[in-house]
Amino acid sequence: MNFLWYSVGMKRKVKKRQRNRKPLLVFGLTLGVFLAVGIAGFLLLKLTAKEEVLHVSTAEAKQETETPTPYLEWEAVPEQKNREEQEKPEKETEGETASRYGAALEDEEYLAQNNIYPKETGSDDQVKLGFVGDLLFDDEYAIMSKVRGSGGNLESGISKAVLKRMRSMDIMVVNNEFPYTERGIPTEGKTFTFRADKATVAYLQEMGADLAVLANNHLFDYGEEGLLDTLDTLQEAGIPYVGAGRNIEEASRPVYFIANDIKIAVVAATQIERLDTPDTRGATAEYSGVFRCLNPDRLYETVRTAKENSDFVIVYMHWGTENEAEPDWLQLDQAAGLQKAGADLVIGDHSHCLQGFAYYGDMPVIYSLGNFWFNSKTLDTCMLQVCLDQNGLKSIQFIPAVQSDCRVDFVYGEESARILSYMRSLSEGVSIDDQGFVSKLQ
Repeated sequence: MNFLWYSVGMKRKVKKRQRNRKPLLVFGLTLGVFLAVGIAGFLLLKLTAKEEVLHVSTAEAKQETETPTPYLEWEAVPEQKNREEQEKPEKETEGETASRYGAALEDEEYLAQNNIYPKETGSDDQVKLGFVGDLLFDDEYAIMSKVRGSGGNLESGISKAVLKRMRSMDIMVVNNEFPYTERGIPTEGKTFTFRADKATVAYLQEMGADLAVLANNHLFDYGEEGLLDTLDTLQEAGIPYVGAGRNIEEASRPVYFIANDIKIAVVAATQIERLDTPDTRGATAEYSGVFRCLNPDRLYETVRTAKENSDFVIVYMHWGTENEAEPDWLQLDQAAGLQKAGADLVIGDHSHCLQGFAYYGDMPVIYSLGNFWFNSKTLDTCMLQVCLDQNGLKSIQFIPAVQSDCRVDFVYGEESARILSYMRSLSEGVSIDDQGFVSKLQ
């Protein structure tokens, strides 16, 4: 009985312990699951962090590879600049080649056929032209006598300062008031007849002359022989001429200069000896002579054509009355006609004295430059300096000088002021400042 109770009691205890162990087992299993999940989460988080670090490191490494170091960057910038600098001259060269007159300048045959002369300049953006009045190299007159007495030294007749200024011009224009010849006979009945030895053309070269104006009343002093010798002499010396020729086509033909991509035309004509049968023969289709313009129709047509074929037209006129400071009616009339025809600047001589400035619209005129280096008299003279750029006329400067005792020199101080004041008195509606710069009064 006791044994039976004991057995039954033991079974109850075992069942009780088994019932007590079940919650513990559930708790343990639950705790195990939580621990497993936590450990797995921790490991996953750590692995993710490592991947991010690895990704960042890889990106940084890539960035470092793609981005040059400061030293490499410093190396690259100058190379780029060098390439740009190397390309820049090529572009400028292309611009020069593509200039308006680039193709013409490369065609020597075209230049010769069209009377065009390329000129080097002392500036990249402008062209300086110089003009002086009457020259005379006749051996029988005082000028050449003095030069011969000095052993042929040109500075005995033209000062060093004047020569330096003349030679500094990009284009230097002179009035050649005589023929170069040892042939022919003097024109019958003419009071003054001039000629010079052919060798004296070297003085034009020494002055730096780029153009000899031949439209005057002395080129034919020794007839056709003298005129033709003059054309040949200048051609052999390499000095272009304008205003005379073997026929009217050549005599009226403009001379063109191209400098700094600016094309300049120069036309020259004479209206002097206003007679039906002048001593100085006018050129015709059959005969040599000068370009006469007492009837100005052909002159105006020549100017119109020159304007169509150039950027700036200069007309050099032999006109006026000798020893008269005031322009005569025919000068006034033809100046207005030249402006209408398209001239941009008119420069005159023949009067053997200075005449004033005027403006016709925007076209300036100096009626006469006077004698430059012509005789032994003491008289006022000048050199005219004209500057052009791509926009046209930039400046005109009247540079005072005096011819005295067969020598010409610039003047300064009171003498310069005196001549400038005199020019102002002759030039209504024109401003001439203390440095001789000329402009239109507004």
